[in-house]
Amino acid sequence: MSEPKLDAYSPQEISERVRTVGVKKANMDGISMFVLSILAGAFIAFGAVFFTLVIHDSQMSVGLTKLVGGLVFCLGLVLVVVAGAELFTGNNLIVMAYVHKEITLYKLLRNWTIVYLGNLVGALSMVMWIYFTRQWAGNDYLIGAKALMIANAKVNLPFMVALSRGVMCNVLVCLVCLAVWLCSSGRSVTDKILAILFPITAFVALGFEHSIANMYFVPMGIILKSVPAVVGAAKVSSASLANLTWPAFWIKNLVPVTIGNIIGGGVLVAAVYWFIYQRKK
Repeated sequence: MSEPKLDAYSPQEISERVRTVGVKKANMDGISMFVLSILAGAFIAFGAVFFTLVIHDSQMSVGLTKLVGGLVFCLGLVLVVVAGAELFTGNNLIVMAYVHKEITLYKLLRNWTIVYLGNLVGALSMVMWIYFTRQWAGNDYLIGAKALMIANAKVNLPFMVALSRGVMCNVLVCLVCLAVWLCSSGRSVTDKILAILFPITAFVALGFEHSIANMYFVPMGIILKSVPAVVGAAKVSSASLANLTWPAFWIKNLVPVTIGNIIGGGVLVAAVYWFIYQRKK
């Protein structure tokens, strides 16, 4: 019997594991894929709820506040990776299996479509449940005020800024792709969690944009916009919230951020690492 290995997988081994997992994900039955993607949307939303609560009344410097916020937001991806779920931004890595010609373009797009819609359902369901819990009313509505301001800032980003932040999210600090890539090097739950912490913390602290997280952040803000006590706690005028609408969410934020996430994760992570480690095969 061979002794169990404790060292991390090498980059070459990671690329092979990611490619193999991509094939399995692409061939998963639709119902399982959809239910697992609903879980992922809810898990990421949990991280967003935790993030909002922790930073809403922080008296620390901006940098430290963002650092702490990034650490607590890691909860979302820890749940996705350890508990098991299908997250759209992580599944951008399936591009590696596609360029290796192990799956078809149809199967790639099928996976992305089902998982994206499932993530949306999961995130929006969390918006509903959090709203009914009135967790946002805590601390004299300041928690809700913070959620409102986060959402308002996101829908007011220029298209290219949102696109660029989406690219950076899913490549350099990558909420999912580099974090999941690093997770693939680990052999234990502890390894995987530790591999997640720094990429996710950096992505959040640097203010980059993640499409699935925004499926919770922005709708939550849109709903809270109709609560006078929350608007009052935020100390903003109705005019300053004019862009916080459903059309602005879909067009001004979700579209450019999603495109950016695909470019960052699918091209600049998956395709690049395939070219480095897998193309000769």
